[in-house]
Amino acid sequence: MTDRKTQLSAVRADKWLWAARFFKTRSLAMAAINGGKVHLNGVRIKPARKLVIGDTLAIRKGRYTFTVTIQGLSLQRGPAETAQTLYSESDESRSLRQQLREEQVLQGKPARHERRPDKRARRQIHRFKMEQGE
Repeated sequence: MTDRKTQLSAVRADKWLWAARFFKTRSLAMAAINGGKVHLNGVRIKPARKLVIGDTLAIRKGRYTFTVTIQGLSLQRGPAETAQTLYSESDESRSLRQQLREEQVLQGKPARHERRPDKRARRQIHRFKMEQGE
């Protein structure tokens, strides 16, 4: 059986973003592309745009921006190690993300979104308020 990555000459942008594990589902990849969060060689694209090896993508996810050059094409989502061989991230992009992460730590902002309290936490909050006399 031959490797499918070597046989492909072009792949849809949404499929490639999903296969390279930038987005968990193809629909999330399509939403990001339609929302203007993905640019190919500096130009906004559509989900059906064909990507070829050597293209440069700028992908914005939340506060972070990834600038990657496509090194391989795949239609299948595989392990993370395989997905990382599909692209190479620029050193500048990597350092900017690291700098932003360090700034967030210094400012004391949580890296993740805070969730609603679960049942145990709600009970603790209730007990605390009862002790305070509220």
